[in-house]
Amino acid sequence: MSRHRVTQPDPYALHPQLAADSHPLAALELCDLQLMDDSNYPWLVLVPRVAGARELLDLDPAQRSALMEEIVRCERLLLDVFQPHKLNVAALGNLVPQLHVHVIARFEHDPAWPAPVWGRVASRPYAPETLVDRVRDLQAALRG
Repeated sequence: MSRHRVTQPDPYALHPQLAADSHPLAALELCDLQLMDDSNYPWLVLVPRVAGARELLDLDPAQRSALMEEIVRCERLLLDVFQPHKLNVAALGNLVPQLHVHVIARFEHDPAWPAPVWGRVASRPYAPETLVDRVRDLQAALRG
């Protein structure tokens, strides 16, 4: 009889850094949808509710397909609400290893244009009343 104990991955939980840097918007079929707390850009983050997922290959084929559909849904949301010049989509995880996908609306007049948003300018948290309005508008557009 083997004494090796098989351990299960921890249950899904939003990484503490993502929780600190963003606000909840919606629970989609696969992902938690978060609004990044940086009013410099309309910036969404999708986090698949898959325990232990660090890379796209950690998702099964159906989950990968669902993630892509949710990314496209978020792209449409940002296009409809903000009419950006360009959309940036990235799955980066050097500081936060939990799999998450950024969907960012970019404008030729934004503070980082045309460079990537990371490390260009200081994050500008939403003012409380602006945050309430932004969350309300995005949630309404998601339902619409």
